Amino acid sequence: MHKIFSSIKMQEISQHLKLIFILIGVGIVVASTYFSNKLGNELAQEEKRKIEIWAEATRQLILSDETTNLDFIISIIEGNKTIPVLLVDDHDNLLSSKNVKEPLKDIDSFYRNEINRLKFKNSPIEVKLSDSTQYIYYDDSRLLKQLYYFPYVQLGIIFFFFIIAFFAFSSTKKAEQNRVWVGLSKETAHQLGTPISSLLAWVDLMKMKYEDDKMIGEMSKDVSRLRIIAERFSKIGSAPDLQLVSLNETILNAVQYISNRTSEKVKIQCHFPDKNHIFIKLNVPLFEWVIENLCKNSIDAMDGSGKIYINISKSEKDCIIDVRDKGKGIERKNYRTIFSPGFTTKSRGWGLGLSLAKRIIEEYHNGKIFVKSSEINNGTTIRIILKT
Repeated sequence: MHKIFSSIKMQEISQHLKLIFILIGVGIVVASTYFSNKLGNELAQEEKRKIEIWAEATRQLILSDETTNLDFIISIIEGNKTIPVLLVDDHDNLLSSKNVKEPLKDIDSFYRNEINRLKFKNSPIEVKLSDSTQYIYYDDSRLLKQLYYFPYVQLGIIFFFFIIAFFAFSSTKKAEQNRVWVGLSKETAHQLGTPISSLLAWVDLMKMKYEDDKMIGEMSKDVSRLRIIAERFSKIGSAPDLQLVSLNETILNAVQYISNRTSEKVKIQCHFPDKNHIFIKLNVPLFEWVIENLCKNSIDAMDGSGKIYINISKSEKDCIIDVRDKGKGIERKNYRTIFSPGFTTKSRGWGLGLSLAKRIIEEYHNGKIFVKSSEINNGTTIRIILKT
C-alpha cells in the first residue's frame, strides 16, 4: 500500500509542476502583451506626430513661394519611409500616396478600399489650404504591426515549448516506469525461482512416499502454477516471443484455471464465432495472464456472484475479444485511469493487474485494450483488439 500512496503522491507532484509551468507561461504572455501594447501605443503616438509634421510639410510645399526652403520641406516629406500615407481631397479623391504597395491591377478599386479602411483606423489629419482642405489617412508602420503581433508569436513559441516539454517529460516518465516494471518483474521472478524449485523437489518426494494421496496432486498443480507465474514475470521486459496458437484453447485454459479457483456462484461463458479454431500469434503465458486478470476484476466487481461473458469475433484484419460482466461498473472519467499503475477501488491490492494487461496487449502483442462500455451497477465490457 505504501507504494500505491507513493505513486499517487508522485502523480500529485507532477500535476502541481504542470500547473506551475502553465501559470508561468500565462504570466509571461500577460506581461509580454501588456508591455507590447504599452510600447505599441507609445510608438503609435510617435508615428502620429511624425505624420502631423509630414502634413505640415506637405501644406507648406503646396503653398510654397520663392522664399520657401524647398530642400528642407522635401527632406521631411521624403524622410517618411515606413508609414503608409494617402493624401485625398475633401471628396476622398486620391491625390497622392506614399509607402503603399500597389497591386498589379484594379488600382483604383484598391485605393478606394484603402481610403475607406484607413478613414476609420486612425483619425485623419487635415491639411488646410487657402481655398480648400485636404486630408491625410495613414496606416500603422510595419514595425508597429510587428510589435502588436509579437505577443501572439511569443504565445505560439511558449505553446510549442510546452508541447516539446510535455512529450519529453512523458517519454522520460514512461522510460522510468518501464525500468521499474522490468526491474521489479525480473527481481520477483528471481526471488521466486529458488523456493519454487525447492517446493517442486519436495512435492516429487511426497509423491514417491504417498502415491495415492490426491492432495499431493493438487499441491503439485499449485506449485506448477507458481512456476508459470514466475515465468511470466521473467518475460516482462524481454523481446516478445509470439507463436501461432489456438486462441480458443488459450482462452479456455485461462477460464478453466479461474473457474477451478473461484466460487460456484460465478459462471464464465465463452462464445466463439464458429467451431473452427482461431489461430493467432500470442505469447501464451502472458496472454493467459491478461484473461485471468480481467476475469478476476469482473469477479470482484460482482462481489463473487454472477456471470462473465467472453465473446470472440473476427474480421479480415482484427480479432476482437470482449469480456463483459454485470458488476458495479466504472465511471466514465475512470475509463483510462483504471489502466494506470496504482489505481484500484479495492481495499486490498496494488492496482497493477490492468496496468500489466495493458502493457502485455499493447507493447507485446501490438494490440489495443480499453473500456468499450460501462454503466454503474449494470456492468462493464473490456475490449481487446489483436491483429490477425
